[in-house]
This record gives sequence, C-alpha cells and structure tokens, in this order.
Amino acid sequence: MTGIARRVLAGLAVASLALLAGCAGGTNGSNDTVDQGYQSGDGSTKTWPANDRGDPVALDGTDYEGKVVDLAGSRGGVVVLNTWYAACPPCRKEAPDLVALATGYAGKGVRFVGINGTDAAGAAQAFERTFKVPYPTIEDADGRAIAALQGAVPVQAVPTTVVLDRDGRVAARILGLADRSTLRALVDDVLAEPMPTSPGS
Repeated sequence: MTGIARRVLAGLAVASLALLAGCAGGTNGSNDTVDQGYQSGDGSTKTWPANDRGDPVALDGTDYEGKVVDLAGSRGGVVVLNTWYAACPPCRKEAPDLVALATGYAGKGVRFVGINGTDAAGAAQAFERTFKVPYPTIEDADGRAIAALQGAVPVQAVPTTVVLDRDGRVAARILGLADRSTLRALVDDVLAEPMPTSPGS
C-alpha cells in the first residue's frame, strides 16, 4: 500500500469517527459561555444556573406541512429543541428516545421542537413517519432558526439538543447524541424550577 493510500484511509477513518460523534461541527467556540471552548459532538453536556442565563430565545418558522411554529407561545413551559437531518446517523439513533420522551412529557408542560436546515420536505417527512415523531420540526433552509439559537447558545454539531426554561432561556445543551437518561434529568431539573412570575409574558 502506498503512502498516499494510507493517508487516504486514515482520513476516512477520522471522518467516520466524526460522524459517529456528531454529523457536523463548527470551529469557532468564541461565543460560548465562560470556560467553554469548542466542543465536538460527543454528547457533552453544559448547564447554566438560572441567574446566569441570557435573554429568551425568539425562534419561529414553519414546519414541513407549512404550519407556523413559534416558541413565544410556549412561555411558562419547558421547551426541548433538537437539530437533526434524515441522513445523520446519531440523529437516527437518538430519534426513538426523543420520541419516547416527547410522548412521556406531553402532559407535563414540556414541548419538543425539531430544527432541520438540510432536508427537503420528502426526506424530512419520511424520517418523521419512520420514527413516528409526534412534534413539529421547523424547516430551516434559510438558517433563520439556527441563527436565532446561535445568538443564545453555540450549536456546533448536529444533532444538538437545547433545553429552554419556563422563561424561554437556555438552561442546558447536549452536543451530539443525546443520551435518554441525561436528557430526562436535564428536563426534570428545569421542570422543578419555580414558575416565572408572569408566564407567557
């Protein structure tokens, strides 16, 4: 085997490992919170204490059926945002857990919303049918939803899962594949926080 062939194979191996951790990554973590540099999509978790959270996330769009999705109407409840696309291996792996959690929390004031900036409607809706996804996904071909989210929390890998508190502020983030028990614990912690003084304001 030539030296060039070895280098090509090594490069393919590194790319495969990156796909297993997260389907896409960024290179600039300069906007992250204190002591948090760039992180690969390795399932790492970051939480923000209530008094260190920024402004509410203002995020809206339409789903793949053309219905409006606006987070402003979810104030007073907890929101879980998940970025994904159909051909992403970790997105497919975590989908059953997200579906189970969304179903289990449906009556507890927790709303799940997907964000997909890659897929055309056919691919996205096939994914949603395959995994029986019960929550809407914002079709984000123009990148507006991700830009709004990036303004509050760095999103450096797909999938990324973000938990918003009852005021719509970023409380936690998982970069890469979301572990079911970890996400449940994050959601439970935010649910246990006091209700805001003016829900929906």
